[in-house]
Amino acid sequence: MSMNDPIADMLTRIRNANTAKHNTVDVPSSKVKTAIADILTKEGYVKGFEMLEDGIKKTMRITLKYGKDKNEKVITGIKRISKPGLRVYVSCEEMPKVLGGLGIAIVSTNKGIITDKEARKFGVGGEVLAFVW
Repeated sequence: MSMNDPIADMLTRIRNANTAKHNTVDVPSSKVKTAIADILTKEGYVKGFEMLEDGIKKTMRITLKYGKDKNEKVITGIKRISKPGLRVYVSCEEMPKVLGGLGIAIVSTNKGIITDKEARKFGVGGEVLAFVW
């Protein structure tokens, strides 16, 4: 079966593993997914990620982060915004703030895949990939 939206698949796997209180989640790897996982790590939503190789298949193992116990989730919500059927593009001035600045928007720009705060700093717009809070 072919996958139409691999980024949505990645976000759904993270959301499901977080809800089920798993320590790690395995996701098929790509450059875009690696950039998104890197942003999630830098912003403190996940502990980190590592690349695994099984011959041809390349997989990324993301280690999820929780509070003092597993009932405190660091990622309370994760949502795909721009979909293959409806792309969402914004300029620098229209850059969304997630929960008034408490969350992040992941944006694909000509400077690479960055957060909404970095996009405002660089003065660039782009495609809004996802919201994380």
